[in-house]
Amino acid sequence: MTDLLLSWPHPATDWTEAMPVGNGRLGAMVFGGAGRTRVQVNDATVWSGTPGGPAAALARIDAGPERLAEVREAVFAQDFRRAEQLLMTFEGPYSQEFLPYVDLWLTLPEGISHGRTLNLDNGVTTEHLTIDGHDVERTTWVSRPAQVLCVALSGEIDVDVDVSTPLREVSRDGLDLGIEIPVDGAPRHEPQVEEPLRYGTVEGYDPFAAVAVRVARTATGVLIVLASSTSAYDAWIGDRQHTRDEHRRRAAVLAEQAVETGTAELRRAHEADLRPLLGASSLRIGEQRGGTHDVAELLSGQDEQLMATVLFQYGRYLLASASRPGAPPANLQGIWNDDLRPAWSSNYTVNINTQMNYWAAETTGLGECHLPLFDLLGKLAVTGADVARELYGARGWVTHHNTDPWGWALPVGMGHGNPSWALWQLGGAWLVQHAWEHYDFTRDRAFLEKTAWPLLRGCAEFCLDWLVERDGFLETCPSTSPENLFLSETGTKESLTHSVTMDVALIRAVFERSLAAMNALEVHDPLYAEIEAALPRLRPLPVLPDGRLGEWASDLPEEDSTHRHMSHLVALYPLGLLDTPKLADAARRVLERRGPGAMGWSWAWKIALRARLGDGETARKLLGEAVQPFTGDRHRDAPVDGSEWGGLLPNLFSTHPPFQIDGNYGFPAGLAELVLQSQNGVLSLLPALPAGWPDGEARGLRCRGGLAADIEWRDGELRYAVVRRLSGDPAEPVRVRYRGRETELRLRTGESTVLKGL
Repeated sequence: MTDLLLSWPHPATDWTEAMPVGNGRLGAMVFGGAGRTRVQVNDATVWSGTPGGPAAALARIDAGPERLAEVREAVFAQDFRRAEQLLMTFEGPYSQEFLPYVDLWLTLPEGISHGRTLNLDNGVTTEHLTIDGHDVERTTWVSRPAQVLCVALSGEIDVDVDVSTPLREVSRDGLDLGIEIPVDGAPRHEPQVEEPLRYGTVEGYDPFAAVAVRVARTATGVLIVLASSTSAYDAWIGDRQHTRDEHRRRAAVLAEQAVETGTAELRRAHEADLRPLLGASSLRIGEQRGGTHDVAELLSGQDEQLMATVLFQYGRYLLASASRPGAPPANLQGIWNDDLRPAWSSNYTVNINTQMNYWAAETTGLGECHLPLFDLLGKLAVTGADVARELYGARGWVTHHNTDPWGWALPVGMGHGNPSWALWQLGGAWLVQHAWEHYDFTRDRAFLEKTAWPLLRGCAEFCLDWLVERDGFLETCPSTSPENLFLSETGTKESLTHSVTMDVALIRAVFERSLAAMNALEVHDPLYAEIEAALPRLRPLPVLPDGRLGEWASDLPEEDSTHRHMSHLVALYPLGLLDTPKLADAARRVLERRGPGAMGWSWAWKIALRARLGDGETARKLLGEAVQPFTGDRHRDAPVDGSEWGGLLPNLFSTHPPFQIDGNYGFPAGLAELVLQSQNGVLSLLPALPAGWPDGEARGLRCRGGLAADIEWRDGELRYAVVRRLSGDPAEPVRVRYRGRETELRLRTGESTVLKGL
């Protein structure tokens, strides 16, 4: 199969035009060009903050279970101002910031660039130059096996190399830098924070990083490599804290070993690592996938089918480049940021954005890329247990709106964050669904036993203790529907109530999946009886008189009927709880009221929701909106209310604006959902195929139950499907459905069958 490449005719003049590469730990934005050119580098572990930051912040909170009881009393009495005033005392400072790291500067003689490409099947950028009459090829990639950034120049060329950092440089030895990382940071939407980045030392933790760059003349040209070693990496993996000299030596050894390995072997090992992952699945809408495609032409909108094909692979490529085992998970910008004070700290926003980053992981064959998220959940299960106990008097673990690699679990907001986003206690209840999904797709019993079940158990404990009895129901209180508001009887905009639909749906899913985990593991746990008793006492999902799924427990008027968040529709996608025609229609009516797009992630969610409802035509229209080129100010933060729509940047990054990568990650999830779904024990083939996409194929899409499928369609009809069992229970029947017709299969592990008609 021919590789899929994106091309640009000129070097990048702006960060949003540069090409992203990464290996999960190191990320870089490649600008290209002759003369002086920039490779902007990030390290996934370079965040402000310290390992002890979450515990220290919790110790400063003057609130707890007794005040929570007062909050609940005020909410039920609809004394909104008192409830907010009390609840904001639970807020701590903000989670920490993902920071830019270093810039690698290459100075070549002036010359002509003949364009640059990014290969989405092997993660290598290539640029052809003419310098002093000689042809020069420059390739750039980030090697996971060697743990270095590689730049290889072939041809007769001289190059000067320099490295700099926007952070605090504390030592320099040639091209080796020692860098001090800030111990505290604050997002740029908090302008009253006078010192947004604070440097210093903390007992037991030295916020240090070392960068080593090596340059070698080779038989074919020049090889430049960059390696990194950080104290934060030691903390992430639970290793001892190394000294500054040890970090310098570790970075130097990595760089020197890479140079000794040589260009050809570095490239071979890189491709051997990344190609299988990127090739695990593919989607082709229309007749063309491979080849070199000019991004400006893609953005012109002349070939929507090719754009859909490219976005599927681009999102997968970005996830494989930003999230690999051993490093923190992909954040709001994946692994790429050049701003010392990025929007929303480029952190983990867990009321939709972090979750969307991983929606495509299982369905598109990137389950390995999902694993860093579970490492983060493991940290939250520890820090979040302290927060649950101290603030709420609850068992288990909790996290709120934001987190970071240090395991931030507190509410953020500095005492003035609106409860509509800051005081939402079920971030963990949504995140933990991903652990169950990884098991459900892989049927990895060891993962369920060692990782998913302990996370689910702790979350279920918190949910049980968070519920309060009232009017015959077990209610959540206080409760907000992120990030929407309702109008009170007096017309004021409010956020605090009880048992919003999102809360109920998430807790129901936690409980049901906890029971399923215990059954699968044959675990005898007293929690089983607690959950069984609580489940029937949760509120049923509300359907309003006009047929819409209610966002709140009662029929409260929305402050914004076209709000960008579809929080209550989590019950439809990704949870799959709306399993009756009435509930599905109720979700459809919500989407009709919400209207079309707003920003990348909102479009992506709406596409996935429409796909889940079988509405491929509207999903296609939404995608058409989302892929329009963004023509506004790329560096201006648009209002968060969705009044200004985003689009795609010149390098196909999705923007709010500002740039947020969740849209890029959400698009392949929604596209996969259009052609294959696996829910409630049924594989649905072409469940929401738009009529305007009559031909195409999917390869290697994954299904719940340990299955995979290949699909080809022509003239809008299924040509054939191949269903394979990769793992799971061979005795478990596989039900396959296509347009109202259904068949049942039984497959042993490693066995496949071809379906040409149902």
